Amino acid sequence: MLVVGLILLLLGYLLHVSILYTIGVILLVIGAVLWILGAVGRPVGGRKVWF
Repeated sequence: MLVVGLILLLLGYLLHVSILYTIGVILLVIGAVLWILGAVGRPVGGRKVWF
């Protein structure tokens, strides 16, 4: 999710497409939150590990 968010963020910035930029930021934030919660060992949505 982090990689897809970063790609969309860069594409939106370079191509000046605001919807891609917005979706990229949202995916980056969600991916970062899930990554941090998983790193501290807290289960998210009933799952300990997200693949």
